[in-house]
Amino acid sequence: MKKIAVYNKIAQVGLEVFDKRTYQLADDIEGAEGLILRSAKLHDVAFPESLKAIARSGAGVNNIPVERCTEKGIVVFNTPGANANGVKELVICALILAARDVVGGVNWVSTLQGEADVAKAVENGKGAFVGGELAGKTLGVIGLGAIGGSVANAATALGMNVIGYDPYITPKAAWSLAPSVKQASGYEEIFKKSDYITLHVPATEQTKNMICEKSIAQMKKGVKILNFARADLVCAEDMKGALAAGKVAKYATDFPTNDIVGVEGVLAIPHLGASTYESEDHCAVMAAKQLHEYLACGNITNSVNFPSVSLPHTSFARACLLHENVPNMLTQITSVFSAAGINIDNLANGSKGQVAYTIVEISSAPDQEIVEKLQSIGGVIRVLTY
Repeated sequence: MKKIAVYNKIAQVGLEVFDKRTYQLADDIEGAEGLILRSAKLHDVAFPESLKAIARSGAGVNNIPVERCTEKGIVVFNTPGANANGVKELVICALILAARDVVGGVNWVSTLQGEADVAKAVENGKGAFVGGELAGKTLGVIGLGAIGGSVANAATALGMNVIGYDPYITPKAAWSLAPSVKQASGYEEIFKKSDYITLHVPATEQTKNMICEKSIAQMKKGVKILNFARADLVCAEDMKGALAAGKVAKYATDFPTNDIVGVEGVLAIPHLGASTYESEDHCAVMAAKQLHEYLACGNITNSVNFPSVSLPHTSFARACLLHENVPNMLTQITSVFSAAGINIDNLANGSKGQVAYTIVEISSAPDQEIVEKLQSIGGVIRVLTY
């Protein structure tokens, strides 16, 4: 029986992936082989030696100590694209709310209760909430992954001129873009040409505070900025200064903080991007399936710290090795099996930066001595057998 620790409220449709005959679901991590979670913070959590993988039901992994997991041979999964439609729809909503003061108008109407003639009051007062249209305006999209690409395509359907930039765009993402989405030469072109800018990149050392006094200075006066990616992408103090000066007309964000709540010009949404029934279900199912596949046969899909490597499990047994990406590693691994007289039926290997992953399909189950020899190879982090 494999134990899965469940942190946060995971959609039941996702938990149903774990067959009760094989898996035990629990709320504690002691002795667990897998962990599935949403936003619980793990940086101060001590991981048991039994833990093999963590699955995040969502895209961001800032709540997980990924580097420590890599060192211990714990595979970290996320669910890119599972909540893309939910976030995309909210971003489009925010674009409209940023263009027109719908929120202000709705709040004003709520004050008219008790008026003798509400319809007349509305006609007299609606002029205070006039806004602009999106059609013909330029939207700059920074980050063209599952969410950014979907936003770009939807904005073109609204008649916007869309330019995008992503230095790490994948071929799949590029093929998914509408032909009318223009490629910008860099962030600077986005800043200079856009009436609206929307952010869809992860929070890293390189992207933290990418929207700051320096970048805002390159933008059009009256630009509207949307942040539905991570709070850390925008310097709150610089944004407040730009709003007060009129350089930025509106800042819409899904990440309210003490610094921006109540600031004029800020449209703060309570982190609703993936808060749809559909997104929560999709993320839970995707995370659970990836965790199950790894614990069942060692296949990796959508890991943030190890490469995606999969093989059909057709042989009698397999050994899976998490190791450093160094020369001569495959030769050393295969020679251990050769010396033991074990035939290798199939092999798959992949690398990701400084680490790599190898699956070896073999004709007979390796004994403890072979596992120890594999583990003793310099650069091998962890060996798992199935």
